[in-house]
Amino acid sequence: MNYETQVLRDSTVVLGDDDSRNGRKKLLIVGGVVALILIAVAIWMSMRGGDAAAPAPSAQVPVVTVTSPGQSIVARTVTATGSLAARVEMPVGVIGEGGMVSRVLVQPGDWVRAGQPLAIIERSVQVEQVRSLAAQVEVARADAKLAQAQLDRAKALVGRGFISAADIDQRTATRDAAQARVNVAVAQLAEQRARTGRLDIRAPAKGLILTRAVEPGQIVGSGSGVLFRMAKDGEMELQAQVAEGDLATLRPGNSAVVTPIGGKDQFAGRVWQVSPVVDPTARQGIARVAIPYNPAIRPGGFAAVTITSGSGTAPLLPESAVQSDPKGNYVYVINAKNMVERRDVTVGQVSDAGVAVTSGITGTEKIVTSAGAFLTPGQKVKPEAIKGS
Repeated sequence: MNYETQVLRDSTVVLGDDDSRNGRKKLLIVGGVVALILIAVAIWMSMRGGDAAAPAPSAQVPVVTVTSPGQSIVARTVTATGSLAARVEMPVGVIGEGGMVSRVLVQPGDWVRAGQPLAIIERSVQVEQVRSLAAQVEVARADAKLAQAQLDRAKALVGRGFISAADIDQRTATRDAAQARVNVAVAQLAEQRARTGRLDIRAPAKGLILTRAVEPGQIVGSGSGVLFRMAKDGEMELQAQVAEGDLATLRPGNSAVVTPIGGKDQFAGRVWQVSPVVDPTARQGIARVAIPYNPAIRPGGFAAVTITSGSGTAPLLPESAVQSDPKGNYVYVINAKNMVERRDVTVGQVSDAGVAVTSGITGTEKIVTSAGAFLTPGQKVKPEAIKGS
């Protein structure tokens, strides 16, 4: 029997003629299958490579929510800050000759009526002067009474020839002089009483005591300065610093909402005066907003104000639609090719209803309402409108 030796993959196999033919046949079949497998793998890899070059549509074309806000009626507002103060502040000092303060009757925060004493000045000397002048009035009246009696008796004796007409004239002059001295004494008494009454430091009007700068035992006079400060009728105001451009839109009577710094309470007020001049350095003017009294309103404090200067129409967007960066505020608009475009906008009033856009859009555009931070200009998206918009 003949044998044939064949080397396959480093192994030596001894086959007969029949076995050799069968082995070759099997090898051809196996090789064909392997070739088909390799071809299939190559085709699959090429297809996979093409897909990698073009990402799946779901990853490349995101779905974004858009809205076309149109035009809404929004209030035109001006925001500013400023200092709180008494609307009419009244300084109170010494109007008389002064002296030593014996009592102080009020404290800051007290309400007082017009003419109410705020502090009492010691007046023992003045009281004695009043008594002395009152006694002088009584002396002058007694002299005038005596002069009148003498004149009456003289007139009764004229007809009998005992008294001449010249004597009557003299006695009449004496009576008139005595009466004049009475009037002088009465006037001096009234003057002293007025001076004594002016020793008391009194409230010039009804209002709220803001500060007190006097204590019992203190010597005060015309040069002592302000001893009390009052807010007339307790009325307060905010002196808002308003930009020159905004100042022109304000009018007395505009409504306002004042929020003191450090608190959450808000107080309704009205503009009662708009400054006729503008600070040439700061380019600002003052709008004075009247506020009713409230314990939370403290003169000298700081507050913010929103003044409603009218109304108009503007697109109203949710806050999530408006983005901002160092260049300013902007929104993303979807164009006719469903591509993202950046649109710079000017923002107006921000309220619970949304953000009013005063310029940059008309309201007919498709504006991305959210996820704007994840988009880039030129990116293709699939817009989906908000229901009801």
